[in-house]
Amino acid sequence: MTYQETVDYLFRLAPSFQKVGNSGYKEGLENSLLLDTHLEHPHRFYKCIHIAGTNGKGTTAHTIAAILQDAGYRVGLYTSPHLLDFRERIRVNGEPIPENDVVGFIEKEKAFFEPLQPSFFELTTAMAFWYFKKCHIDYAVIEVGLGGRLDCTNIISPILSIITNISLDHTQYLGTTLKQIASEKAGIMKKNIPVIIGEALPETRHEFITHAQETGTPITFAEDTPFVFQSEPDKVNGGIIYKTSIIEQLHGELSGFYQTKNTNTILHAIVALQKQGINISTSNIVNGFNNVCKTTGLRGRWQFISETPKTVCDTGHNEGGFRYIVEQLKAQEYRKLRIVFGMVSDKDINAVLQLLPEQAIYYFTQSNSTRALPATELKKQAQSYGLKGDSYASVAEAYQAARKEANKNDFIYIGGSTYVVAELLEALGETESPANPVFA
Repeated sequence: MTYQETVDYLFRLAPSFQKVGNSGYKEGLENSLLLDTHLEHPHRFYKCIHIAGTNGKGTTAHTIAAILQDAGYRVGLYTSPHLLDFRERIRVNGEPIPENDVVGFIEKEKAFFEPLQPSFFELTTAMAFWYFKKCHIDYAVIEVGLGGRLDCTNIISPILSIITNISLDHTQYLGTTLKQIASEKAGIMKKNIPVIIGEALPETRHEFITHAQETGTPITFAEDTPFVFQSEPDKVNGGIIYKTSIIEQLHGELSGFYQTKNTNTILHAIVALQKQGINISTSNIVNGFNNVCKTTGLRGRWQFISETPKTVCDTGHNEGGFRYIVEQLKAQEYRKLRIVFGMVSDKDINAVLQLLPEQAIYYFTQSNSTRALPATELKKQAQSYGLKGDSYASVAEAYQAARKEANKNDFIYIGGSTYVVAELLEALGETESPANPVFA
């Protein structure tokens, strides 16, 4: 099979939650354990860092990987979903898994896994662990797919666990309250393995403490000892300048308002790794934060697409993420704000819509995902919150309409769904190369 035939086969055999929603989600660890035994437990050949949370876990994973890479270690990075290419999910020192390894793994192992009828994520996780072993990595930074307790990444025995934060998302699988969701994510805690909690609310804090006591997990709440005491936009180089108790001045390449709390969590994680004897210097931390996108291939986090008019995309897709995004939009200077917006139907759409600014001009759209809410229906729901605009059949069409109508002093934001951002970047690849995106 060719690479594209193999990827098509993967999606046919085991449709992903990313593509189809509920039918692509499989709860439990049985298949993951069977695949792991068959592959001779590849994750035992390197040290793992396990990251869960509602928002921020992708950025946290990429930044920790960048810091470890700068320290000279060989680092595997497993994240989801991908934006443009399946191979983005599995990287070693920033380089995606080669096409021939994707093809080779499937051709060699399909006789074993086909009878199991694994989910897409179960199979992809097994591939990642296998590939990391093949590459003789030192560390693997593993992002939880969904939840924690029953997520197929939870077969690993990490050296450090991280839970970034908790907000209402994927409630049909993880529970309808913050306490229930926290309980699911706390399922990654392991006996004698330290866990860093990035942010906690009273109800989630109690849940985390209870789980830590039950499992014998040393727990640290990053908010209780803030390492970051000041942050401000870097108006010269882009990104954010942090004043911290660890490094007097730290420049972060990423510029979303939500990055300040992510940075505090990441610094706590790095200190925890240093306490385990891992050789990470101040310069490694500085370089990791300053070059995370170039080092790891991270994209879609308050990513500037164009300077005239200023145009930004962001993969934030739930209430928790949009609270920060809306605040950042308010802080921008513009003549008019134009928002290209689409969501998937299984999110709490009303919770996001009620946060969005009424004064913006909206371009309601939909991605090609079967989970996408039709643009006409999104427009109808948005109107009840005073949000006005037209609907467009594709992301590219909506984006081009926004650009055509925009003045050079306007501000264009594209988001609402990871799929919307993915299709925007794909469209830009045809006309405006995003190979060197500007982060500011």
